[in-house]
Amino acid sequence: MSSVSQTPTAGSPRELARRFVSVPSAVIALVVFILFCIIGFGAPLIAPQNPYDLRQVDILDSLMPPGSQSYTGLTYWLGTDGQGRDMLSAMLYGIRISLIVGLLSGFLALVVGTFVGLIAAYRRGWVDTLLMRIVDLQLSFPTILVALILLVILGRGVDKIIFALVVVQWAYFARTVRGVALVEGAREYVDAARGLRLGGMRILFRHILPNCLPTILVVATVQMAMAISLEATLSFLGLGLPPTRPSLGLLIANGFDYLQSGRYWISVLPGIVLLGIIISANVLGDRLRDILNPRL
Repeated sequence: MSSVSQTPTAGSPRELARRFVSVPSAVIALVVFILFCIIGFGAPLIAPQNPYDLRQVDILDSLMPPGSQSYTGLTYWLGTDGQGRDMLSAMLYGIRISLIVGLLSGFLALVVGTFVGLIAAYRRGWVDTLLMRIVDLQLSFPTILVALILLVILGRGVDKIIFALVVVQWAYFARTVRGVALVEGAREYVDAARGLRLGGMRILFRHILPNCLPTILVVATVQMAMAISLEATLSFLGLGLPPTRPSLGLLIANGFDYLQSGRYWISVLPGIVLLGIIISANVLGDRLRDILNPRL
Protein backbone atom coordinates (compact mmCIF):
# COMPACT_ATOMS: atom_id res chain seq x y z
CA MET A 1 0.00 0.00 0.00
CA SER A 2 1.30 3.39 -0.90
CA SER A 3 1.12 6.06 1.73
CA VAL A 4 -0.46 9.35 0.77
CA SER A 5 1.16 12.42 2.30
CA GLN A 6 -1.30 14.93 3.63
CA THR A 7 -0.56 18.58 2.97
CA PRO A 8 -1.69 21.07 5.62
CA THR A 9 -4.79 23.08 4.81
CA ALA A 10 -4.59 26.82 4.31
CA GLY A 11 -5.98 27.67 7.73
CA SER A 12 -4.35 24.92 9.79
CA PRO A 13 -1.92 25.81 12.60
CA ARG A 14 0.85 23.95 10.77
CA GLU A 15 0.36 25.98 7.61
CA LEU A 16 0.13 29.25 9.56
CA ALA A 17 3.36 28.41 11.39
CA ARG A 18 5.07 27.58 8.07
CA ARG A 19 4.00 30.91 6.60
CA PHE A 20 5.16 32.74 9.73
CA VAL A 21 8.67 31.26 9.74
CA SER A 22 9.01 31.86 6.00
CA VAL A 23 9.80 35.52 6.78
CA PRO A 24 13.17 35.85 8.59
CA SER A 25 12.33 39.24 10.11
CA ALA A 26 9.27 37.75 11.84
CA VAL A 27 11.31 34.90 13.30
CA ILE A 28 13.97 37.32 14.53
CA ALA A 29 11.29 39.54 16.09
CA LEU A 30 9.74 36.55 17.85
CA VAL A 31 13.10 35.37 19.19
CA VAL A 32 13.99 38.88 20.37
CA PHE A 33 10.66 39.38 22.12
CA ILE A 34 10.83 35.97 23.83
CA LEU A 35 14.39 36.76 24.91
CA PHE A 36 13.26 40.06 26.43
CA CYS A 37 10.49 38.23 28.28
CA ILE A 38 12.91 35.63 29.65
CA ILE A 39 15.51 38.10 30.88
CA GLY A 40 12.84 40.50 32.14
CA PHE A 41 10.81 38.06 34.21
CA GLY A 42 14.00 36.31 35.28
CA ALA A 43 15.66 39.55 36.39
CA PRO A 44 15.82 38.67 40.11
CA LEU A 45 17.72 35.48 39.20
CA ILE A 46 20.19 36.79 36.62
CA ALA A 47 20.78 40.43 37.61
CA PRO A 48 24.19 41.03 39.25
CA GLN A 49 22.54 43.10 41.99
CA ASN A 50 19.16 44.33 43.14
CA PRO A 51 19.47 47.97 42.06
CA TYR A 52 16.69 49.05 44.42
CA ASP A 53 18.12 47.45 47.55
CA LEU A 54 20.01 50.24 49.32
CA ARG A 55 22.26 47.68 51.00
CA GLN A 56 23.68 46.68 47.60
CA VAL A 57 24.08 50.18 46.14
CA ASP A 58 27.05 52.44 46.89
CA ILE A 59 26.75 56.12 46.00
CA LEU A 60 30.54 56.24 45.55
CA ASP A 61 30.10 54.09 42.43
CA SER A 62 27.86 56.64 40.73
CA LEU A 63 28.36 57.68 37.09
CA MET A 64 30.97 55.01 36.36
CA PRO A 65 31.43 54.25 32.62
CA PRO A 66 30.76 50.80 31.13
CA GLY A 67 33.36 48.20 32.06
CA SER A 68 34.32 49.87 35.35
CA GLN A 69 34.92 47.86 38.48
CA SER A 70 33.93 48.71 42.04
CA TYR A 71 36.14 48.28 45.07
CA THR A 72 34.12 45.18 45.99
CA GLY A 73 35.12 43.51 42.71
CA LEU A 74 31.78 43.86 40.93
CA THR A 75 32.17 44.76 37.26
CA TYR A 76 29.66 47.26 35.90
CA TRP A 77 29.49 46.05 32.30
CA LEU A 78 27.03 48.80 31.31
CA GLY A 79 28.17 51.41 33.83
CA THR A 80 26.22 52.97 36.69
CA ASP A 81 23.72 55.81 37.02
CA GLY A 82 23.71 58.88 39.26
CA GLN A 83 22.70 56.83 42.31
CA GLY A 84 25.40 54.21 41.85
CA ARG A 85 23.06 51.51 40.56
CA ASP A 86 24.33 48.92 38.12
CA MET A 87 22.75 49.84 34.76
CA LEU A 88 22.62 46.23 33.60
CA SER A 89 20.62 45.22 36.68
CA ALA A 90 18.44 48.33 36.49
CA MET A 91 17.63 47.63 32.84
CA LEU A 92 16.73 44.00 33.57
CA TYR A 93 14.34 45.10 36.30
CA GLY A 94 13.05 47.88 34.05
CA ILE A 95 12.26 45.39 31.27
CA ARG A 96 10.32 43.34 33.80
CA ILE A 97 8.17 46.28 34.94
CA SER A 98 7.56 47.50 31.37
CA LEU A 99 6.46 44.05 30.20
CA ILE A 100 4.20 43.52 33.21
CA VAL A 101 2.48 46.87 32.68
CA GLY A 102 2.20 46.40 28.91
CA LEU A 103 0.95 42.80 28.98
CA LEU A 104 -1.47 43.21 31.87
CA SER A 105 -2.99 46.48 30.66
CA GLY A 106 -3.27 45.09 27.12
CA PHE A 107 -5.03 41.95 28.36
CA LEU A 108 -7.52 43.87 30.51
CA ALA A 109 -8.24 46.32 27.69
CA LEU A 110 -8.75 43.35 25.34
CA VAL A 111 -11.30 41.77 27.71
CA VAL A 112 -13.27 44.99 28.21
CA GLY A 113 -13.14 46.08 24.56
CA THR A 114 -14.00 42.64 23.20
CA PHE A 115 -17.04 42.33 25.46
CA VAL A 116 -18.31 45.81 24.52
CA GLY A 117 -17.73 45.21 20.80
CA LEU A 118 -19.51 41.85 20.81
CA ILE A 119 -22.52 43.19 22.71
CA ALA A 120 -22.78 46.18 20.37
CA ALA A 121 -22.62 44.01 17.24
CA TYR A 122 -25.09 41.40 18.48
CA ARG A 123 -27.74 43.60 20.08
CA ARG A 124 -27.71 46.33 17.41
CA GLY A 125 -30.27 49.14 17.78
CA TRP A 126 -29.95 51.66 20.58
CA VAL A 127 -27.43 49.50 22.47
CA ASP A 128 -25.04 49.58 19.51
CA THR A 129 -25.58 53.31 19.02
CA LEU A 130 -24.97 54.13 22.69
CA LEU A 131 -21.84 52.00 23.03
CA MET A 132 -20.32 53.23 19.78
CA ARG A 133 -20.94 56.88 20.68
CA ILE A 134 -19.03 56.25 23.92
CA VAL A 135 -16.24 54.69 21.87
CA ASP A 136 -16.23 57.65 19.48
CA LEU A 137 -16.02 60.04 22.44
CA GLN A 138 -13.11 58.07 23.88
CA LEU A 139 -11.23 57.98 20.58
CA SER A 140 -11.78 61.70 19.96
CA PHE A 141 -9.39 62.64 22.78
CA PRO A 142 -5.60 62.25 22.42
CA THR A 143 -4.44 59.11 24.19
CA ILE A 144 -1.57 60.77 26.04
CA LEU A 145 -3.85 63.59 27.25
CA VAL A 146 -6.40 61.19 28.76
CA ALA A 147 -3.66 59.17 30.45
CA LEU A 148 -2.02 62.32 31.87
CA ILE A 149 -5.32 63.57 33.30
CA LEU A 150 -6.06 60.21 34.92
CA LEU A 151 -2.61 59.93 36.49
CA VAL A 152 -2.75 63.50 37.80
CA ILE A 153 -6.01 62.58 39.54
CA LEU A 154 -5.08 59.06 40.68
CA GLY A 155 -1.39 59.54 41.43
CA ARG A 156 1.59 57.32 40.66
CA GLY A 157 1.68 53.58 41.00
CA VAL A 158 1.64 50.34 39.02
CA ASP A 159 -2.08 49.80 39.53
CA LYS A 160 -2.87 53.41 38.62
CA ILE A 161 -0.96 53.37 35.34
CA ILE A 162 -2.46 49.99 34.38
CA PHE A 163 -5.93 51.43 34.99
CA ALA A 164 -5.09 54.52 32.92
CA LEU A 165 -3.77 52.40 30.03
CA VAL A 166 -6.88 50.21 30.07
CA VAL A 167 -9.10 53.30 29.91
CA VAL A 168 -7.29 54.71 26.86
CA GLN A 169 -7.01 51.36 25.02
CA TRP A 170 -10.30 49.49 25.38
CA ALA A 171 -12.04 51.59 22.72
CA TYR A 172 -9.63 50.37 20.01
CA PHE A 173 -10.58 46.76 20.74
CA ALA A 174 -14.29 47.59 20.93
CA ARG A 175 -14.31 49.33 17.55
CA THR A 176 -12.35 46.56 15.85
CA VAL A 177 -14.27 43.66 17.40
CA ARG A 178 -17.62 45.25 16.56
CA GLY A 179 -16.67 45.52 12.88
CA VAL A 180 -15.53 41.91 12.68
CA ALA A 181 -18.48 40.63 14.69
CA LEU A 182 -20.94 42.41 12.37
CA VAL A 183 -19.43 40.56 9.41
CA GLU A 184 -19.47 37.22 11.24
CA GLY A 185 -23.02 37.79 12.48
CA ALA A 186 -24.30 37.93 8.90
CA ARG A 187 -22.87 34.52 7.95
CA GLU A 188 -24.85 31.34 7.47
CA TYR A 189 -23.58 29.50 10.55
CA VAL A 190 -25.05 32.23 12.79
CA ASP A 191 -28.42 31.92 11.03
CA ALA A 192 -28.24 28.15 11.50
CA ALA A 193 -27.46 28.58 15.21
CA ARG A 194 -30.43 30.89 15.59
CA GLY A 195 -32.58 28.35 13.72
CA LEU A 196 -31.60 25.75 16.29
CA ARG A 197 -32.84 28.15 18.98
CA LEU A 198 -29.46 28.47 20.67
CA GLY A 199 -29.13 31.15 23.33
CA GLY A 200 -27.83 34.58 22.41
CA MET A 201 -24.81 34.37 24.74
CA ARG A 202 -23.93 30.92 23.40
CA ILE A 203 -24.02 32.16 19.80
CA LEU A 204 -22.00 35.20 20.78
CA PHE A 205 -19.23 33.54 22.75
CA ARG A 206 -19.19 30.01 21.27
CA HIS A 207 -19.63 30.84 17.58
CA ILE A 208 -18.93 34.50 16.77
CA LEU A 209 -16.07 35.17 19.21
CA PRO A 210 -13.78 32.29 18.02
CA ASN A 211 -13.97 33.62 14.47
CA CYS A 212 -12.98 37.09 15.72
CA LEU A 213 -9.88 35.82 17.53
CA PRO A 214 -7.39 36.24 14.64
CA THR A 215 -8.19 39.94 14.33
CA ILE A 216 -8.22 40.37 18.11
CA LEU A 217 -4.78 38.74 18.34
CA VAL A 218 -3.30 41.15 15.82
CA VAL A 219 -4.79 44.20 17.54
CA ALA A 220 -3.63 42.93 20.94
CA THR A 221 -0.04 42.62 19.73
CA VAL A 222 0.02 46.15 18.35
CA GLN A 223 -1.75 47.62 21.39
CA MET A 224 0.68 45.88 23.74
CA ALA A 225 3.56 47.67 22.02
CA MET A 226 1.62 50.93 22.24
CA ALA A 227 0.99 50.37 25.96
CA ILE A 228 4.71 49.84 26.63
CA SER A 229 5.54 52.97 24.65
CA LEU A 230 2.87 55.03 26.41
CA GLU A 231 3.97 53.84 29.84
CA ALA A 232 7.55 54.79 29.03
CA THR A 233 6.40 58.23 27.91
CA LEU A 234 4.40 58.80 31.09
CA SER A 235 7.27 57.61 33.28
CA PHE A 236 9.67 59.88 31.39
CA LEU A 237 7.35 62.80 32.15
CA GLY A 238 7.35 61.87 35.84
CA LEU A 239 3.71 60.71 36.03
CA GLY A 240 4.14 56.98 35.57
CA LEU A 241 5.69 54.52 37.95
CA PRO A 242 7.27 55.55 41.28
CA PRO A 243 11.09 55.68 41.64
CA THR A 244 10.99 52.50 43.73
CA ARG A 245 9.67 50.53 40.72
CA PRO A 246 11.17 52.29 37.70
CA SER A 247 10.58 51.11 34.17
CA LEU A 248 12.71 51.77 31.10
CA GLY A 249 11.05 55.16 30.64
CA LEU A 250 12.09 56.33 34.09
CA LEU A 251 15.63 55.04 33.54
CA ILE A 252 15.83 57.14 30.38
CA ALA A 253 14.55 60.18 32.30
CA ASN A 254 17.13 59.66 35.07
CA GLY A 255 19.99 59.94 32.60
CA PHE A 256 18.59 62.74 30.47
CA ASP A 257 20.42 65.46 32.42
CA TYR A 258 23.75 63.65 31.97
CA LEU A 259 23.65 63.43 28.17
CA GLN A 260 25.44 66.74 27.59
CA SER A 261 28.24 65.71 29.94
CA GLY A 262 29.05 62.63 27.84
CA ARG A 263 27.49 60.04 30.16
CA TYR A 264 25.36 58.64 27.39
CA TRP A 265 24.94 55.11 28.74
CA ILE A 266 22.41 56.10 31.41
CA SER A 267 19.75 57.11 28.85
CA VAL A 268 20.87 55.62 25.54
CA LEU A 269 21.14 51.99 26.63
CA PRO A 270 17.62 51.77 28.16
CA GLY A 271 16.35 53.62 25.09
CA ILE A 272 17.85 50.99 22.78
CA VAL A 273 16.25 48.18 24.81
CA LEU A 274 12.87 49.94 24.78
CA LEU A 275 13.15 50.44 21.03
CA GLY A 276 13.95 46.75 20.56
CA ILE A 277 10.88 45.64 22.54
CA ILE A 278 8.53 47.96 20.64
CA ILE A 279 9.92 47.13 17.20
CA SER A 280 9.83 43.37 17.82
CA ALA A 281 6.21 43.55 19.01
CA ASN A 282 5.18 45.66 16.01
CA VAL A 283 6.89 43.30 13.54
CA LEU A 284 5.08 40.36 15.16
CA GLY A 285 1.77 42.19 14.82
CA ASP A 286 2.40 42.99 11.17
CA ARG A 287 3.31 39.40 10.34
CA LEU A 288 0.33 38.00 12.23
CA ARG A 289 -1.91 40.38 10.29
CA ASP A 290 -0.47 39.11 7.02
CA ILE A 291 -0.89 35.41 7.71
CA LEU A 292 -4.28 35.67 9.43
CA ASN A 293 -5.85 37.91 6.79
CA PRO A 294 -7.51 35.62 4.20
CA ARG A 295 -7.37 38.38 1.58
CA LEU A 296 -3.56 38.34 1.74
